[in-house]
Amino acid sequence: MAELKTQKNDGDVTAFLNAVPDEQKRQDCFAVLQIMQQITGAKPYMWGDSIVGFGAYRYKYRSGREAEWFLTGFSPRKQNLTLYIMAGFGRHKELMAQLGKYKTGQSCLYLKRLSDIDTEVLKELVRESVAYMTERSQ
Repeated sequence: MAELKTQKNDGDVTAFLNAVPDEQKRQDCFAVLQIMQQITGAKPYMWGDSIVGFGAYRYKYRSGREAEWFLTGFSPRKQNLTLYIMAGFGRHKELMAQLGKYKTGQSCLYLKRLSDIDTEVLKELVRESVAYMTERSQ
């Protein structure tokens, strides 16, 4: 079976974020970096060439194969700043109602800019997701 393409590596997180061409997105990335580092207490690592991840957990596929993934993270994509909320959003309906302007995928929170949302609500969302994923992986 093939390995996951997106692996934790020793890429330079600061250099990666400093290379984000859009000034506002770059500032937002550094703000999210600080939020996630503060909440997780974990050092940020590059995962693949475009994701900044914090912490890690192991999960098992139905096939029995195991893999490692980050507890939370983000990526400055061209269209949006993408935040990875690994617990998903179903259990966070009240927080999501208070968050502000965003879109979601299964575990992805898409933001145009950080100023579109309430960062205190974001902190609680990240905190709850990390706690859930940490508990679940033990």
